[in-house]
Amino acid sequence: MIRPEQLATKEPDGDDWYANLLVLERRKCLLLTHAETLFTIFEPDVRAPEGLPVRTFGDLGTEELSIAKTADRSVLGCMNDMAYLYEDAVARAGSLASTDVPSLNRHLRRNINSARDYQRPIDLVLERIDR
Repeated sequence: MIRPEQLATKEPDGDDWYANLLVLERRKCLLLTHAETLFTIFEPDVRAPEGLPVRTFGDLGTEELSIAKTADRSVLGCMNDMAYLYEDAVARAGSLASTDVPSLNRHLRRNINSARDYQRPIDLVLERIDR
C-alpha cells in the first residue's frame, strides 16, 4: 500500500499515462489513458506479477514510472467516462468473458471527447505521428 506522502509530485505533461484499476465481475481490469490524446487501453482480467525478468520487454531507455496523484483533472474525468462506457458495454454483452475487448477498444478510441475539442483519440494520435 502506498501512502499519500510517498506519491510523487509533478506537473502535468502531455506524454503522461494514467492508470485506473477497475473491478468488473470481481475481476481486476486495467484502464490506461494517454494524457494528450486520451487514447485508452482496456485490459481485462489482470493478475499478480508473473516474475518476469527486468529485460523482458527490451531496453526501456530513460522512461520513468512515477506513482502520483492525478495531475490533469480533465484526464480523470474522461477516464471516469470511459470506465462507465466499458462497464456498460460489458453489461450489454452479458459478461466480461463474452465482451469483444479488441472491438470495444477500437470503438471507444473513436469516441469524441469534449476535453480535447471534440476530437477522437485516434485522430489525435495520428496528428502526433505526423508531427
